[in-house]
Amino acid sequence: MQITIETLVRAPVAAVWRAWTTPEDICRWNAASDDWHTTRATVDLRVGGEFSSRMEAKDGSFGFDFAGTYTAIDEHRLIESRFGDRTLRVAFLPAADGTTVRETFDAETTHSIEQQRQGWQAILDRFARHVEALPRGG
Repeated sequence: MQITIETLVRAPVAAVWRAWTTPEDICRWNAASDDWHTTRATVDLRVGGEFSSRMEAKDGSFGFDFAGTYTAIDEHRLIESRFGDRTLRVAFLPAADGTTVRETFDAETTHSIEQQRQGWQAILDRFARHVEALPRGG
C-alpha cells in the first residue's frame, strides 16, 4: 500500500528544492515534533547516489537512521528513491502561490497507516515552515 501526503510551501521551487536537498537544512526541519531532531544528514544527489539522516529523541532515549539510494532525479520537479524494500517519490509541483510538495511512499507494517500518515505529514509541514522562514530567495 502507498500513502500520499502533500503541503503547500509559499516559496519558489528553487528555494524548496535547495532546502530539501541540503544537509544543513535537512538537520533543521527533519523531525515530526519538537522533542526530536536530526543530528546529521548526507546527500549525494544523483541517480545511484545515497542519502542518509540520523533522527534522535532529544532526551537521548531513542534514535534511528533513515537511508536509501536515489533512483530518479528531475531537478526542481521530482526525486525518487528506494530505502530498503520501500520506495519514495517526491514531486515538486508549481502552485499559484508557491510550490506543492507531494510525497508518495510505501507503507511499512510496524505502525498503522494513520500513524505513518500523521508522522510523515508532520515532518512535511515542518519543512514548509522552515522554507517559508528563510530569507526570500532561500
